[in-house]
Order: sequence, then C-alpha cells, then structure tokens
Amino acid sequence: MERTAVRSRDIAIVGYDEKESVLEITFRGGGVYQYQDVPEAVYRELMAAPSHGNYFNEKIKDVFSCGKIS
Repeated sequence: MERTAVRSRDIAIVGYDEKESVLEITFRGGGVYQYQDVPEAVYRELMAAPSHGNYFNEKIKDVFSCGKIS
C-alpha cells in the first residue's frame, strides 16, 4: 500500500490498496484505521478535495466499515 502525507488538521497520512479496495487513514490525534470496500474514485476524490477532513466526514466516515489497526 502506498501512503501519502497530506495537509490536513485531522488527517496525517492516507493510503490506498487498489487490489483490496482498502483505504487507510492515519489521524493526527492518534490511530490508524482501515476502511473496507472503498471505491478508487472515493480515494481520488479524497486526495483532490480542498479539505481532506471535510470530505472524510461527509463521504467516508460512517459510510464504510472500518477497523482500527493501531
């Protein structure tokens, strides 16, 4: 999984596994979460969004199942 640091108040790093459709988000406040069955288009929109945090809250959080990995 390739990971990219982003400029966001809440999100530090975003990773995406195309093969497994897994989105991984490392939060600045602590915790790394993996979101399952995330379409690549959602990942691309997240990375292109003017506010990664707002996009996450509106389009990913509480939409895709997730698990904390660390």
